[in-house]
Amino acid sequence: MKLTAAAAAATLLFGAATSSGAVAEALFESRQLTATGEYPEGIEGPAVDAAGNLYVVNLGQKGTIGRVRPGASTSELFAKLPDGSIGNGIRFDREGRMYVADFKAHTIFVLEPGQATPRPYFPPQPRSGLFDQPNDLAIAADGTLYASDPKRRTGRIWRIRRAPDGTARAVVMTSSRAMGRTNGLDLSPDGRTLYVGESSSFELWAYGIEGDRLVAPRRLVKFDADLDGLRTDVDGKIYVARVESGTVDVVDPQSRTVIRRVALTAKNPTNLTFGGPDGKTVFVTQADGGYVESFRVERPGREPCLQGVPGTCP
Repeated sequence: MKLTAAAAAATLLFGAATSSGAVAEALFESRQLTATGEYPEGIEGPAVDAAGNLYVVNLGQKGTIGRVRPGASTSELFAKLPDGSIGNGIRFDREGRMYVADFKAHTIFVLEPGQATPRPYFPPQPRSGLFDQPNDLAIAADGTLYASDPKRRTGRIWRIRRAPDGTARAVVMTSSRAMGRTNGLDLSPDGRTLYVGESSSFELWAYGIEGDRLVAPRRLVKFDADLDGLRTDVDGKIYVARVESGTVDVVDPQSRTVIRRVALTAKNPTNLTFGGPDGKTVFVTQADGGYVESFRVERPGREPCLQGVPGTCP
């Protein structure tokens, strides 16, 4: 696999950390990473770029994006969204572009590699009325975005493709099933299945993707309380933040069961992402206390592999 410059840099940045015993750290034991109160309100949207930097929204105040550099435990200000904007989900494409879902201005922003100035991606005019929010994002290998768009107890999914001129082409995906309040979402490693969590029903659903259609809906799990953000690993296991339950639950989509429950340091995780030198560190945004915690896992996340981080693809 050809590595991006950022991914190659990540190998150098983290080589020493890997050899010094980071991989030997106990698995599935979560520990607080950043200081309590760094993100006093609205902590969300964790995402890691190919160089290993962790990004989280609402550092210090709403409308900001914080960055935690590799090996650090303190956040620094990375970017500010336009006045009146509040970020939620973040994702990176293979070229290093950052996409930020802004539920307050009802738009998705893009930040080009090496830049910290957001510009509207879709719709091109914020507050156009096309989105009800949006909330969270998932990204495919070809850069296609999937955005959850909840409204009260219902929701929908947008499919947003990048045109050759850099503009967005978006459509609301159709489904044979009426969705509940769409929240966290991610793709299977082969990109053929979209997993969607519903806050209104406490259910996790799987949909086949056929162009702009979501087909063959399957309920994987019905939880006993709410769920929020989620991510998949390279084997297709689904890691789900269980807000109010204080856990990250790992779901096997084949058996439709929770196969592991990771206890966290506080009760209200909002989202999670994979990162670290080998893609095997899970970073969790914790609303109780406004900090990031993390734990090690056995297998890399899907996104580090997508980004070309060395050693993360099967």
